[in-house]
Amino acid sequence: MNKDHDPEGLAMFSALIEGIRPIKQDKRHFREPLKTKQQVEQQERQLHADSYFSDTYQPLLPVDGPIRWLNEGIDSLELKRLRRGDYQPDLLLDLHGYRQSEAKLELAALIQACVKQQSLCCCVMHGYGSGILKQQVPMWLAQHPKVKAFHQAPREWGGDAALLVLIDIGEQPHRR
Repeated sequence: MNKDHDPEGLAMFSALIEGIRPIKQDKRHFREPLKTKQQVEQQERQLHADSYFSDTYQPLLPVDGPIRWLNEGIDSLELKRLRRGDYQPDLLLDLHGYRQSEAKLELAALIQACVKQQSLCCCVMHGYGSGILKQQVPMWLAQHPKVKAFHQAPREWGGDAALLVLIDIGEQPHRR
């Protein structure tokens, strides 16, 4: 068996590869892969949530009665309007089944969405459950600079398992 000269095998091989061109190498290895839009948005939400919400901060919240809070410099009439249900929430956030870290991200995204969509009021439904989110959500909301006030929601918006939140949307005109 002679490996150097096999004219029949060489002819068959030449016929098989006739017309084939080498593949052009256009891949770039060793480069940081580009992030998708979803990954960038997720990273931005994580950054906002981490920069605003601390789990160790304890704001002064009422011990008895419905949960409520009013930011400094805001008229107390706004809190009364929230309690009466004068503000209708434009956006709703249901946190049932979320972990604390996920709820924190969603809360930050909700506040961003309210500012972006010029929504003055939103509703956060934390539910009853084991009480972790019911305890943490008001503490997180009190830390955010865009939150003017919040109050336990009226019965039609979830009662004591939800909060109505008043958002500072800036100096633009808004509807009530």
